[in-house]
Amino acid sequence: MIAKRFRVPRWAVRRGPGLALVGAIAIAAAACGEPVEPTAQAQGERQEGPIVVDVAVATAAEELGRTYTGTTRPARQVSLRSQAEGRLLSLTRDVGDVVQQGQVVGSLDSVLLQSAVGEARAELAARQFEVAQAEAELADIRTSIEDARVRLQQASNDAQRLATLAAQGAVSAQEAEQAQTTVVTSSQALASSQEQVRTRQQAVAAAQQRVEAQRSILQETQQRLSFANLTASLSGVVLERVAEPGDLVLPGEAVLTLGDLSQVLVVIEVADSNLSEFSVGQSVQLVIDAFPSETFEGQVTRISPVADSTSRLLPIEITVANPGGRISSGLLARVTSTGSRTDGVVIPENALGQDETEDNQIFVVTDTDGTPVVEARTVQVGDRADGQVTILSGLTAGEQYVVRSSQPLESGQTVELSLTSEG
Repeated sequence: MIAKRFRVPRWAVRRGPGLALVGAIAIAAAACGEPVEPTAQAQGERQEGPIVVDVAVATAAEELGRTYTGTTRPARQVSLRSQAEGRLLSLTRDVGDVVQQGQVVGSLDSVLLQSAVGEARAELAARQFEVAQAEAELADIRTSIEDARVRLQQASNDAQRLATLAAQGAVSAQEAEQAQTTVVTSSQALASSQEQVRTRQQAVAAAQQRVEAQRSILQETQQRLSFANLTASLSGVVLERVAEPGDLVLPGEAVLTLGDLSQVLVVIEVADSNLSEFSVGQSVQLVIDAFPSETFEGQVTRISPVADSTSRLLPIEITVANPGGRISSGLLARVTSTGSRTDGVVIPENALGQDETEDNQIFVVTDTDGTPVVEARTVQVGDRADGQVTILSGLTAGEQYVVRSSQPLESGQTVELSLTSEG
């Protein structure tokens, strides 16, 4: 025979006197496949008399401190990247090794880089020869200018003398005119030589600029040759070894990850509603699982203004001094806030929803002519943690409320306080 599916009534599982037998009968009957109604006697026991309830007294919320978890990491962390292309010949440091700033930790194959330096040197020598050649040509032109100036002066003197003799009739007018033509020709030769000087000066300047450009190229190739030696950019420890000897390394590729562990950062994520617990410069206490018997002191150094788009939590950075580098990277840390004063009261979370349809409702116990009566009240719920919930409004300190009841409650119902009730 296949057992029928059944649903146990809510009142059958409530704790209280007189219902254990009813619940047992209902469960047994359902298991046998026969619906059984509670007996009149059992119904009378459930309906007659006040409902037994456990009652507690609402107390004001104390100053609460929360614990946040984070992971340690170096205060400074950099990737040692290659600045040149080449095959990685050696890498002398591994994860956990200590390095000093400027220390050589690896090297690249430098054959191609050395060839580039040699080519740059040869090209620089060629450019310098061009400058020397242009300067020699300029010197020759300047010498020719002096010769042209002397010839012009001589032609001017001859023309003046022949012009005087022609006026006296000692020489013909034709000779005097030829002398004057010679003066004009010498003047043009001088002007041409001077123009050549300006042209050659510009050629020398251009050649000198090419020399400077080539000298910069040589310096650049020499600098790239120096990049064949990989040097640590900070003092710390090796956190990760990315490349291995024999790998072809391109410019910008990471080889090692280095971290400065003289200080460590612990990053925690905090809801915006709890940001008042932290401020920049605040001292906080934290424990690290790797050192369970020690308490460390840190300082809040940064509160991010941008929350995570998924969790809606804001990262907070806490800096912890780490003399001797005892605290490693990647350790679990627990930060306890000093807490903040919360208005309202704190009650057990299971006190909510005594009415199945209301999750933010509690039943408050009032005294009516010496008889305890329950009143349904809607409350504003705050933080929930460790089985406790903060009631922001709807319940005040000193009021009695129902923690548990033997049966479902209704507003205005008479109840009986259990022996374990407070107040």
